[in-house]
Amino acid sequence: MPPTRRTHAPGLTALLLAGGILVLAGLLLVIPFLVTNTGSGGLAVGFVLSLVPLAVVLGAVAVVDRWEPEPTRLLIFALAWGAVVAVATTTLVQPFFLEVFGPHHGGPDDMRLFLATVEAPFVEETAKGLGLLVLFLAARKYFDGPVDGVVYGMTIAAGFAFTENILYFGRAYAGGPGSTATLVVMFMLRGIFSPFAHAMFTGSLGAVMGFAARRWNAGLGIAAFFVGLVPAILLHHLWNSGGDQFLLVYAAVEVPLFGAAIAGVYLLRRADARLTHRRLAEYAAAGWFTPLEVDMLATPRGRSAGLRWAASRGRRSEMRAFIRVATELAYTRQRAVSGRDLAGYVQAEQVLLREAGRLRATVVAP
Repeated sequence: MPPTRRTHAPGLTALLLAGGILVLAGLLLVIPFLVTNTGSGGLAVGFVLSLVPLAVVLGAVAVVDRWEPEPTRLLIFALAWGAVVAVATTTLVQPFFLEVFGPHHGGPDDMRLFLATVEAPFVEETAKGLGLLVLFLAARKYFDGPVDGVVYGMTIAAGFAFTENILYFGRAYAGGPGSTATLVVMFMLRGIFSPFAHAMFTGSLGAVMGFAARRWNAGLGIAAFFVGLVPAILLHHLWNSGGDQFLLVYAAVEVPLFGAAIAGVYLLRRADARLTHRRLAEYAAAGWFTPLEVDMLATPRGRSAGLRWAASRGRRSEMRAFIRVATELAYTRQRAVSGRDLAGYVQAEQVLLREAGRLRATVVAP
């Protein structure tokens, strides 16, 4: 079956090529930076330990992205942007930011406070957010709404946190006497208690830009980028301001915020399901689907029941493909209804309708 989201479009190819060049250039800065700060042994230990929180966040991304999966290549682009390009950008911009805005009087404690509560939230969230802006402008066909924005934002954040964790874990490992205990504490704090911190920051920016994507135009996307930076920076600032009261702030503020983020993503997923149902119902009214098929294709319960039924007939993969094509059809129509991607819409719609019919016949065949 051909992929439901064509990843061979010239614009997407150019985006991925440019992203690859940026990643290679960024690695020339990031790798020496990590080795200098951690040593080869610390780099290896930090890399391995950082895989744990990375896997946790990417697992959550897969769950959030399950309704209407994004192209794998774009998710790789987002992960690489966070892990390399955003880190390299932060490293390059930090000295200039300190020169212009940093405290020019005061001691080391003042500088550390400024770095944690002002510089890091502003520079890091901007560097990560630029990846979202690139995706919004250059891959707009694959940036359909707030759930997409959350998925891309969390993926970028997962990459950034991965590299940052390598630095923190590796530096703790190479810290000399007592380094093992320090490493354990660091891993618990960053890898176990707070793997979703960066994901929550940048995910909020992605959600704001995703709402703008519903009525796409470049100016609105750029405006949404600046608006969305505000909650991302504020959340990051709040997280880094805990200091000696970290555990209190974590329990009283961050845990409730994380719970609210989960509830928000759930509600956004429900909204996506309703949108899918509404668009497919329009095709049902024209005779392309039955109402029962719409319920099966566009509700969580219906999808689960349909997959179980198909699995009993040995056709689970065909049913999954049917669901993917129908969802892509719904979003293709939604883009047209909102005035986006009108060029080629009729042809794309006909291709998806034919593919949906073929897959339906395959699923229900004796």
